[in-house]
Amino acid sequence: MGKRILKNTEWSILVCVLILVTIGLVALYSATIDSDLDEFKKQCIWLVISIPIMVGVMFVDYSILARFSPYLYGIGIILLIAVLFTGAINGANSWFNIGFFAFQPAEFGKIFVVLFLSSVIVKIQQKSKKEINKPLKLALIIGIVFLPVLLIAMQPDYGTALAYIISLILILFVSGIDKKYIIVSALILAVTIPLLYFFILPEHAKSRIDVYLNPDLDPRGAGYNIIQSKIAIGAGKLFGMGWLNGNQTHLGFLYPKTTDFIYSMIGEEFGFIMSGFIVVVYVVLITKAISVAKTARDDLGSYIAMGIIRNFIIPCRRKYRDDNRATSDHRRTITIY
Repeated sequence: MGKRILKNTEWSILVCVLILVTIGLVALYSATIDSDLDEFKKQCIWLVISIPIMVGVMFVDYSILARFSPYLYGIGIILLIAVLFTGAINGANSWFNIGFFAFQPAEFGKIFVVLFLSSVIVKIQQKSKKEINKPLKLALIIGIVFLPVLLIAMQPDYGTALAYIISLILILFVSGIDKKYIIVSALILAVTIPLLYFFILPEHAKSRIDVYLNPDLDPRGAGYNIIQSKIAIGAGKLFGMGWLNGNQTHLGFLYPKTTDFIYSMIGEEFGFIMSGFIVVVYVVLITKAISVAKTARDDLGSYIAMGIIRNFIIPCRRKYRDDNRATSDHRRTITIY
């Protein structure tokens, strides 16, 4: 069995991940060298923890995981409800802090929901693939995702909630949903997005969208960080300013340099060549991941793979759990999505 698993493993995905992890650690070392390397050390610890977990999951049949998915989904919902009663950090109730250990239940929920959703769709399609197009069955599928989305939106964490919706869309797309639902959904989105923007979204959320599209609207306020990130990338030119030598990075203009703007930091210190190489690696990673979803041995594997691909295509920004990372300087605002 072990030989069969190793033979069927898409090694190019693992190679891409190792390349990205290596580049990330090198960049994170430079980004945290002025702060006792705290985040770099934490990242190394998580890497060491994740390797045996990855190896263990490789040797577990995903059909077995799918059998336990209802329980995992239930645990995820309980955690998402419980986290709403924790103390707010930067305006959101998203983190459980247990001593030195902290985690976001929404991150675990991404996997739990994909597993449960995929298994439910497979059961619905046991008689016929067209079963998924029946209104009641489709409503059940949407409801499975809507519940955690609602709980996450209450934190509030709209970016992560959107991630769940995108996973749902990708899985439904490959599961053979009728085109009429796609067309109707597209029309509904075309109508509701402007309504949400103008009448429902709070002002701070609208401001973030506006500034993201045009940072010059508030160059010394909400747009400051984005402008500084562009300056950092431009300063790197072709070959970069050199490892540990980025001006924007080490003089404090690039913030937060360890998360949202780590790519800008890489562009400044390693230049366009390294930045472009990272994009190429991501393209290969996503292409190979889609290939895995297309060539999976059954529908369950295809749906699970497609749901997880969302993490590569549209990664979400991570909320900060440490209030001490914030600064009183109005220019260095923490963006929460």
